Amino acid sequence: MDIDIGLKKEDRKAIADGLARVLADTSMLYQKTHAYHWNVTGPMFSSLHTLFETQYTELHDAVDLLAERIRALGHFAPGSYAKYSALTSIADGDDAPPALDMVRALVEGNEAVTRTARTAFGPAEKAGDQPTMDLLTQRMQASEKAAWMLRSHLG
Repeated sequence: MDIDIGLKKEDRKAIADGLARVLADTSMLYQKTHAYHWNVTGPMFSSLHTLFETQYTELHDAVDLLAERIRALGHFAPGSYAKYSALTSIADGDDAPPALDMVRALVEGNEAVTRTARTAFGPAEKAGDQPTMDLLTQRMQASEKAAWMLRSHLG
């Protein structure tokens, strides 16, 4: 059945492509944050272990919302690590670097998600896709807050 939600087919495709990149970044950051939660050590173990859990839980929820929006636009959401690797701007890395290196990597990852979401915002705004703009605004807000909280551990 054709989709008739007030967005042109080509606009829905451009928006879905941007959301796929945000989904890939968010998924990769989720995985990295979760691995760091498992592997953090040192004097800040307790606070970082808790912070990482809070952040990976938020990222997990965000992944679902992004994928569901892509589906609502009539496209399939990427779901494999191969596709995420091809779409993401977040570099893979060591699962167990020193704690402050983890914090720095997660700051960079959250900032990358924010940049990718800002890029994806343009096609949604051009098409007047308010639900996607809202979703991307929320993603940017959450990523910027996470980066700020992480940077606070660096002094």
